[in-house]
Amino acid sequence: MKVLVINSGSSSLKFQVIEMPQERVLAKGMVERLGEPQSEIHYQKGETSVSREAAFKDHAEGLKAVIALLTDEALGIIQKLEDIQVVSHRVVHGGDAYDAPAKIDPTVLSSIKNLSALAPLHNPANAKGIEISQSLFPAATQVAVFDTAFHQTIPEKAYTYAIPKTITEQHRIRAYGFHGTSHKYVSEKAITHLGKANSKIITMHLGNGCSITAVKNGKSVEHSLGFGPSNGLIMGTRSGDIDQSVIFFLMDTLGMDSREINTMLQKKSGLLGLTGHSDLRDIQKQAEQGDNDCQLALQMMAYRIKKYIGGYSTVLNGLDALVFTAGIGENSSVLRQMVCTDMDYFGIQLDATKNASITASRAVSEIQTPDSPIRILVIPTNEELEIARQAFLLLSKETRP
Repeated sequence: MKVLVINSGSSSLKFQVIEMPQERVLAKGMVERLGEPQSEIHYQKGETSVSREAAFKDHAEGLKAVIALLTDEALGIIQKLEDIQVVSHRVVHGGDAYDAPAKIDPTVLSSIKNLSALAPLHNPANAKGIEISQSLFPAATQVAVFDTAFHQTIPEKAYTYAIPKTITEQHRIRAYGFHGTSHKYVSEKAITHLGKANSKIITMHLGNGCSITAVKNGKSVEHSLGFGPSNGLIMGTRSGDIDQSVIFFLMDTLGMDSREINTMLQKKSGLLGLTGHSDLRDIQKQAEQGDNDCQLALQMMAYRIKKYIGGYSTVLNGLDALVFTAGIGENSSVLRQMVCTDMDYFGIQLDATKNASITASRAVSEIQTPDSPIRILVIPTNEELEIARQAFLLLSKETRP
């Protein structure tokens, strides 16, 4: 079974074609910096890699470019579109209706669209990707894998907001959590690596979107994102935690309406609002050159992460390992060092040499000192493989006698 996995992020689109159940990757790549003047598409088939620059204004254009490569006479891995039997989509928000993957029908697609108000940077792109895939791969089974599903194990005391119960129950207002596919994948890798099923782990998904999860015995028990994917850590364009009084001030004193404030907090804040850059690579470069705003942004981002590590260590009543993952977590030795500095009280002791020597790899890397009580792991996430696994498992169950 050839499964095309589509993972649309807020400013990127990752894809893989995976042969299941062998879990053999036939082709993979990504489109990054979507919406910027110089987008890039990267494509790999075996040992052959190509990269091209283009101006992809949105996820739709990026996905069409991916499909063109998959069917290219020289670079492609399929001869006809029917060779793709399953298209499995990462969907950010599934509300409380989906705690497992689902075959996409009009009802499921409608639910994804209806939840766009809670995930405005993602669900619209997810829905658009599904609609494009349905038109281009009409014979394929379309499957949605929800980021929120892994966090359905968070206890009521953690996901409930302290506002009138009549409102929360009637409108299903609660913390849902996101990046669940990534947190599930890396936490399972960490548990296998540690050889300890009864474990206490904090996983940090740090990319354009950022989140942190407390994982106890393989289950999510606390998470930084909530009703929508905008609070918690400082992100590329999202503010993370903010005092609600600031929102009232913006409305009552500056005359901004809710739509303007939402756009500002979702698309114009975070690292972008602090520095004018949403990509941490640009910010690190400017910080090294002495830019005060970029230096402060790095300090703020690390400080916020450290606060959550402290809080989640108490929730878990202990800690076995920290896990860094996703684009920033895997590649920024600078931020990893800033996060782990002055954390000796928690037993977190980083080895600077090991941290700086991490290279791109699918293996688990340990970057703590030899005498550190807490393991510090860098685990490249593979949301695409996890999405393919869940889709294959779903369809396999349906075909069993």
